Amino acid sequence: MFRWLVIVLIVVPALEIWGLLAVGKLIGGWQTFALLVLTGLLGAALARREGRKVLEFARYQMSVGQPPGDAILDAICVFGGGLMLLAPGFLTDVFGLVLLLPPTRPVFKALILAWIRKQLDSGQFHFIWRGRQ
Repeated sequence: MFRWLVIVLIVVPALEIWGLLAVGKLIGGWQTFALLVLTGLLGAALARREGRKVLEFARYQMSVGQPPGDAILDAICVFGGGLMLLAPGFLTDVFGLVLLLPPTRPVFKALILAWIRKQLDSGQFHFIWRGRQ
């Protein structure tokens, strides 16, 4: 896992810099900067809206006595998408938007759920619950 994290932390910024330089060469430096700011602002607004929807859905699920499992997976996707939109670059912006959009989110929710189940089955994932003291 650590090896993949190191690879991602090296490859993604390199791809982002390459993409920024390519887009800057194509449309100009100021236009590229404006496009980055615009995607950041639009992404923040979308993340805020989707975050509110997820919170309302979790509250609804709990009010009818259901565990908010689906809402938690949505929240993980919205949080990850919001974080990616904060990173400068077009690759992370696109991936962040895909995580935030409701039509594409179920794919990632299924992947996250499969990963959690795999970790639980292998005994590598532990929950520590401390009730009220």
